[in-house]
Amino acid sequence: MVSSMANALGVIFANTYDNLVPDLVTERSMASIPFGGRYRLIDFVLSSMANSGIDNVSIIVRRNYHSLMDHIGAGREWDLTRKHGGLNIVPPFAERTVKMYSGRVDALDSILNFLRDQKEKYVILSDSCNAFNFDFNKLIEAHVASGADVTMVYNHAVIPEGARSDNYTIKVKDGRVTQLLSNDYRPGEQDLSLNIYIIDRENLIELVRDAAARGLIYFERDILARNLELLNVQAYRYDGYVARIADMKSYFDENMRLLDPAAMAQLFDADNPIYTKIRDDNPTRYLAGSHVKHSVVADGCVLEGTVENCVLFRGCQVRKGAVVKNSVIMQDSVIEDGAEVEYVVADKNVHITAGKKLSGADSFPVFVAKGHTV
Repeated sequence: MVSSMANALGVIFANTYDNLVPDLVTERSMASIPFGGRYRLIDFVLSSMANSGIDNVSIIVRRNYHSLMDHIGAGREWDLTRKHGGLNIVPPFAERTVKMYSGRVDALDSILNFLRDQKEKYVILSDSCNAFNFDFNKLIEAHVASGADVTMVYNHAVIPEGARSDNYTIKVKDGRVTQLLSNDYRPGEQDLSLNIYIIDRENLIELVRDAAARGLIYFERDILARNLELLNVQAYRYDGYVARIADMKSYFDENMRLLDPAAMAQLFDADNPIYTKIRDDNPTRYLAGSHVKHSVVADGCVLEGTVENCVLFRGCQVRKGAVVKNSVIMQDSVIEDGAEVEYVVADKNVHITAGKKLSGADSFPVFVAKGHTV
């Protein structure tokens, strides 16, 4: 990992887009959704920050955060177990008079005292609904060089169908954001916000304090969009790999995209590794009679049947005669003898019994909830 310290602290929002994938967040937050065989979505932004030397990171959680706490622990895998700074999980205040926050302003208002006590000059704000391998040092350098009040990160992409009612697009002129649009319905590729921002810490404190006093809730809509003429908001274009999770279909598609070696190489850069919780499983066992083709298979699996075009997470079992195709099978799930599974997203600890046939379609994958038996 990078040993040098960036002059910025990170704030990650774990629950901001939970509403986009309700089936996946009944017992977890968006940040702890499994992705890519052995990772959680939080791993990508957290690893990117750690690789950029950002060693003071707060994760603001709202609900269903036990899974996230179990996954990240004290931050050892990201080298964030420190006496000063390190990893800090911020749950809502447990007071009857304090309502659970609904936007970034509410969330940031709850940690203003913490922000005042920090020493870093800048704050990087990020959601956890995207998988990427991002160099935050380049963002910091661009922000400082431009003299901006706020710099926001965007990419040029088609708005996912699931995010049609929950997105921000921008218009850029000479590097400056001139318009910030909420819930853009235009077809084709747009300059689409990645919900990553860098801002001077003292300025952030003032903006949030003033917005909270006026009962405002949303950072983009209520602070940035209303003040584009007053604030110098610069745009930073990111052309690297981005997996944007906006609904169950995009979750399925983005996992399937990793079957392309080129996509896998873009996301998992050897020079900037993605870290995750260590489980210490045995290597995957391919038993006599197994047939595995064009699949991502994590450690700890035991395969006796046929697996094609699949993403299998740790500890999955595909028993003799079972056929699994075009599916995402999460951790410790079992496909019994003779079962047939195609276009399925199976959550953790799913048990598909012998001889069952479960089939969806590319446009509508079947989802099996955590711990269910079919």
